[in-house]
Amino acid sequence: MAEFQVKTTEKNEMVNVTRLVVRFIQDEKIEDGFVHAFVPHTTAGITINENADPDVVRDILFGLDKISPNLREFQHAEGNSDAHIKSSLIGVSLTIPVEGQMPVLGTWQGIYFCEFDGPRTRRLILKKG
Repeated sequence: MAEFQVKTTEKNEMVNVTRLVVRFIQDEKIEDGFVHAFVPHTTAGITINENADPDVVRDILFGLDKISPNLREFQHAEGNSDAHIKSSLIGVSLTIPVEGQMPVLGTWQGIYFCEFDGPRTRRLILKKG
């Protein structure tokens, strides 16, 4: 198991961590199997989506803001209920298949750490399975 820091600079941001996952797979010499990725935060998440067109990331963040805007009616004292909802929608874990020391991803897919309450320094935990 390994833990990595992910630094974010925006309130809502998607950070491509595909290279970090590839490096972990190669450092751990995982030929075939799985990597489990876990984000131990309630206002962040992890997902796989398109990494070829940056407009997709912008559209995902825009869409999540439409689904869960930061409303004054929320009662959570920290004022970040929208971030908690976005984290629950995206999810905090992934299982990624590995073959030949590479993650099995589609042509246009990348692995993204999703920040919804930044900027912050966050944790990403990777474990071979």
